Amino acid sequence: MNTELSEAVDHNQTVISLTINGARHSLAVDPNETLANVLRGRLELTGTKLGCESGACGSCSVLVDGRLRNSCLALAALLDGSEVLTVEGLAPGDCTSRDSLHPVQRAFVDNNAIQCGYCTPGMVLAAVALLRDNPAPSDEAIREALSGNLCRCTGYTKIFAAVKQASSTGSAQVS
Repeated sequence: MNTELSEAVDHNQTVISLTINGARHSLAVDPNETLANVLRGRLELTGTKLGCESGACGSCSVLVDGRLRNSCLALAALLDGSEVLTVEGLAPGDCTSRDSLHPVQRAFVDNNAIQCGYCTPGMVLAAVALLRDNPAPSDEAIREALSGNLCRCTGYTKIFAAVKQASSTGSAQVS
């Protein structure tokens, strides 16, 4: 999918190009428009959640050029040319079966590490980033990697178990 610039550019907007989940997008963005708002509002990638909108909860976490970022704090205009991976891009296509999920997503399902699901996309992407850089993390490394992502429901035990399972199955690869 390729999104071409189809909107009028007003004098305050900047035209940027982003590769999101492998698809190139050209967009006119306002100077104060966040990546989270572009993803959710313009591109309908609603897996990226908006929680605190101040960078404290991690619900909006995505990978930008391979680094975990809070998309609620990232100004889209400053990301021209960047590659963005959202939770939708981990297992593209039909995600109706367990086998079609990314191994980290599958581990979250297997461990019932999803309660309300609001924090899950950010947690999953934080785990993917961790396992890419550290395929066999210690408990302390997992705690540190997930420390920017808050969960109000599960108490983290099942989330940690999911990350441990994913590390034992060699889930460092981003699909």
